[in-house]
Amino acid sequence: MQAYEFNTVIHEGIIRIPEQYRGKHLSSVRVILLPDPPTETDASTSNKKFTAMKLKTKGFTFNREEANER
Repeated sequence: MQAYEFNTVIHEGIIRIPEQYRGKHLSSVRVILLPDPPTETDASTSNKKFTAMKLKTKGFTFNREEANER
């Protein structure tokens, strides 16, 4: 049995086989997923969620004409 190893990114549940392996007459394959460890940026961005923000507007006057001038 011949084994081929490559890295790829799964996009919408689809694993793309690189061009160099597509012509190998692969009719049936065994797939083993070995996820890369999360990077620091992956871990920090996946935990961030948007939360509502509260502003105190008491006493604030809004001038639409002045805002439109900007």
